[in-house]
Amino acid sequence: MTEKVEPSFAALFAALPVAVMVIDPAGRIAFANAECEALLNLSERAMRGQPLDSVLTPPGEPSRRDNQGFSAFDAEIEIARSGRIMVDYIEARVPDHAGWRSITLHHGATSRRMGQSVDRASAARAAIGAAAMLAHEIKNPLSGIRGAAQLIAGDGDGTEELTTLITTEVDRIAALIDRMQDFTDTRPLSLNPENIYPLLDHARRVALAGFARHVTIDERFDPSLPPVMTDRDAILQVVLNLIKNATEAMVEQADARITLATAYRHGMAVSPAPGRPRQPLPIEICVIDNGPGAPEDIADHLFDPFVSGKPEGQGLGLALVDKLVRDMGGIVQYAREGTPPQSVFRILLPRGSA
Repeated sequence: MTEKVEPSFAALFAALPVAVMVIDPAGRIAFANAECEALLNLSERAMRGQPLDSVLTPPGEPSRRDNQGFSAFDAEIEIARSGRIMVDYIEARVPDHAGWRSITLHHGATSRRMGQSVDRASAARAAIGAAAMLAHEIKNPLSGIRGAAQLIAGDGDGTEELTTLITTEVDRIAALIDRMQDFTDTRPLSLNPENIYPLLDHARRVALAGFARHVTIDERFDPSLPPVMTDRDAILQVVLNLIKNATEAMVEQADARITLATAYRHGMAVSPAPGRPRQPLPIEICVIDNGPGAPEDIADHLFDPFVSGKPEGQGLGLALVDKLVRDMGGIVQYAREGTPPQSVFRILLPRGSA
């Protein structure tokens, strides 16, 4: 008969899907789980025995936190290794252990993006329907207008300048319609386990040869990253769109710099829809730039269709990025992180079979 083995406190604590640390009565860190290590970019061994304030600066006044329950939502905290991040900070007393406290950290960008993913998908479906209808209804008359302009130009009565203007504008609108049709493509992607590094290198070389000539593009890769479940063409389009978006945000910036980064995030999971089980999304791909970031009034809606912070933007580029990442079973997030702050577009995807 197999003996039943109860899981230890250490195993249960390490497996918690949120970042948690335990503080002793002297205000020093006694324990920190794996999620906490990932969020703070610091190992438990390095944190143990350290004063809490040397690792992070809690929000609120100390007098409100001493031996009392305390919560702060959408709070910006200072982290020793990572600058400032937005979190939901929850501090609670440990029952029957005087002076001991637990601290739970919910990363702001992650928690809100998780909650918004279903709403965003619904909004995207509505926009896809509208865009498909517009594309069908507008493109046919455009071809007729262009043809008529070419006929008028052939008469040679001095109207060439006007007809050139007409055809140029028709071509511009047709190009926009083509982008809308990319957005409305609902065919399933062909997902396969892929080594992400040749794809990221290809995207980097394409960008540097064209629209990102004036930008420095660095790489910060996890060399042990396993294969990612993805569609080659879709992930290339996503990464190129994000690099182009970052490049355009820094067009007048002399020190423009983009970093492509990868990491493996243990415990990262998301539910694709209400009532559905959480799916692991451990593969992280980041496109980071040192530009000014998105305007605050649209930062939480960057991936919504037709939302743009650019004067000439149509608001379809990031909506297409969101659609393609969701079609690959992942999520995409935006945040301002670090000191000085940088814009981070974070893609989380499922792991592929080796």
